[in-house]
Amino acid sequence: MSGAVEFLAETYGGDDRRAVFLGGTVAPTRRLALRWLRGQALRLADGLDPPPGVPWAPAGVLRRIPAAARDAPGALRGWAASLECQDDAAQRLAFGEPFVFIARDAAGWYRLTARPLLVPCSVQPTTAHPLRFARSPV
Repeated sequence: MSGAVEFLAETYGGDDRRAVFLGGTVAPTRRLALRWLRGQALRLADGLDPPPGVPWAPAGVLRRIPAAARDAPGALRGWAASLECQDDAAQRLAFGEPFVFIARDAAGWYRLTARPLLVPCSVQPTTAHPLRFARSPV
């Protein structure tokens, strides 16, 4: 059976006790799947570690702290900004392999995944020439 390839992109998060599905999409190209994952990586990073000066937080509530040895928001931002990482992920998907990126810190883990999906083509019945089905005058 022949088919087209689409790409499933998903995000998960969790800790030692549980995993939570955070979102997913099916994209028609690997580039669009990776673009969606980059957006999710930044969304997660900003939700976990918002930069000082965000409009929704009162002034002085958020402040910079020294970087930790394991920093999931920093790893997510770094992956999203790295052209080398994006090219590596695109190559894996182009070869039909799944892509997985996991960022961990003391609070938990966050996983970005993408994989190719084989989508069956709809079967088109073979029909005769359209003129064969023309009605003859009665």
